[in-house]
Amino acid sequence: MSSQVTSVPLLNLAAQYQPIREEVLAAIARVCDSQRFIMGPEVEGLERELAQLLEVKEAVGVSSGTDALLAAMMALNIGPGDEVVTSTYSFFATAGCVVRLGATPVLVDIDPVTYNIEPAAVAAAVTPRTKAIIPVHLYGCSADMTPILEIAAKSGVAVIEDAAQAIGTRYHGRPVGGLGTIGCFSFFPSKNLGAFGDGGFVATNDAALAHRLRLIRNHGAEPKYFHKIVGANFRLDALQAAVLRVKLPYLPMWTEARRLNADRYRKMFAPLAAAGKIVLPVEPDGIYHIYNQFVIRLAERDRVRAALDARRVGTEVYYPVPFHLQECFASLGHSKGDFPAAEAAADHTLALPIFGELTEAEQRYVVDSIAQAI
Repeated sequence: MSSQVTSVPLLNLAAQYQPIREEVLAAIARVCDSQRFIMGPEVEGLERELAQLLEVKEAVGVSSGTDALLAAMMALNIGPGDEVVTSTYSFFATAGCVVRLGATPVLVDIDPVTYNIEPAAVAAAVTPRTKAIIPVHLYGCSADMTPILEIAAKSGVAVIEDAAQAIGTRYHGRPVGGLGTIGCFSFFPSKNLGAFGDGGFVATNDAALAHRLRLIRNHGAEPKYFHKIVGANFRLDALQAAVLRVKLPYLPMWTEARRLNADRYRKMFAPLAAAGKIVLPVEPDGIYHIYNQFVIRLAERDRVRAALDARRVGTEVYYPVPFHLQECFASLGHSKGDFPAAEAAADHTLALPIFGELTEAEQRYVVDSIAQAI
């Protein structure tokens, strides 16, 4: 047992911040001195840098990952009478934004190994009313995009990639978020590239769609006070953009640190995995996983989690209740047993600390604590 470590947080943002503190404060001061807090050069600069990172023509900064999804659907005129096929296992915004626009989420099950949407289930769920498919790149692992894109092309529907947890993830060499019609990202502080508050952006290779997204994020106005469409206030703050521009060059290094920690976990957990006590996350061929979360599966999840809590090891369950069992979606008519892979994931998965600054000693403490609990 690691004697010097007595606790490990799920995430340690302070450890990431300290080495770049002076750069961040200088960027904030730059915005304060300019007094340009809404849109402006910081947002425009970040958008250019993000487009380059994702190898897309356009990146549009918005106020959150949720608003990225909402703006994307608004740009595609999704509304009452439309259906949107998506996973039953994701953060609430994926399905919540569909319902907010009056459309119907058509939920499907997940692959039990990757936890991402099952392409065969998507194909079976598409109907003449389908307007879009939303694959989720859960935990930083890309969904299987080739069959999903083929289904969408054959059906003539849009693909909105929910890449909130997947900035930098690659699918057969290409960054996710630029594979479909629109990609949606989050800058929530806990993400691999996190802001100092809420933020997000939308990526696309369609210039006309990008223009429409820029209208939507600013109440549909062009020019000011002349409204071509009804939009909303989905603007990204200049202060957040400035902070993100400082952080963005560090993202590859931070991602590689997470991947190194994932590899180290695999070696440390090998005896437990070989004994069938836990199931480790996979990295499918052709996918560059960024490990926004490191999620294991184990039989007595809740008991083990309580033991880890007692040893001050931070954990989280992403996510304890699939959409089809959420009270607010009862009108969809689903019941327990409809999507067994998602339900099993909800009952047995556990996210462990994986942040880039995590030390080998801290990882050993986590692994030993789990072994002891099991």
